[in-house]
Amino acid sequence: FGVSHKEKLRQLRHNLDCLALTATPIPRTLHMSLSGIRDLSIIETPPADRRKIETHVLQENEEVLRLAIQHELDRGGQVYILHNKVKTIEEQAMRLRALAPRARVAVLHGQMPENEIEEIMVDFYQHAYDLLVSTTIIESGIDIPNVNTLVVLSAHEFGLSQLYQLKGRVGRSDRQAYAYFFYPPPSVSPLSDEAERRLEVLAEYDDLGSGFRIAMKDLEIRGAGNLLGKEQSGEILEIG
Repeated sequence: FGVSHKEKLRQLRHNLDCLALTATPIPRTLHMSLSGIRDLSIIETPPADRRKIETHVLQENEEVLRLAIQHELDRGGQVYILHNKVKTIEEQAMRLRALAPRARVAVLHGQMPENEIEEIMVDFYQHAYDLLVSTTIIESGIDIPNVNTLVVLSAHEFGLSQLYQLKGRVGRSDRQAYAYFFYPPPSVSPLSDEAERRLEVLAEYDDLGSGFRIAMKDLEIRGAGNLLGKEQSGEILEIG
């Protein structure tokens, strides 16, 4: 939800109490909590039997990608491959079919008709496919405990909170999960300082319940944004 969506919900009733639950609050929301404008509670206890996700941040490497897919398929699991460009997503799917010939591959993105999206997601949930090549449409999708390997291509293009949110799509059971965040070689696309810092933070904070610490780093990197500017939606009652 964006700010404007939340405001619409608040306008449905007067004196509405709102509880927001997030893996990583965006910098502005976190800053409002730290400065006392909003209340904040932190849930640090992971669900029972939950394991930390083994996280790898590395330069694009076809062999590592092939082995990661192979390992997951060998134990009867499924894989999310995140490629956030609709234009080239079919090409990416063809490359993966060549890389893992025995894998059943499906493609999913937000420009597909709604009923097709639902159909593919239900089929994937029922293990009709092994690999789902998708855009960030899966970011807040349904829980699929059998998907325990996530590969994010061009990870340098995503925000820190978004990467952490995507990582949470795997490891939804007691099975060991793996997340691979690939960035391009410097010759193809050199990383900006900010992108480098984001990926470093992601690699460093991989323990269970690291969301709050990652959000703090995100606030550090991006700044708090404009708290009182007219582009923000809603009204402030009081400020400490």
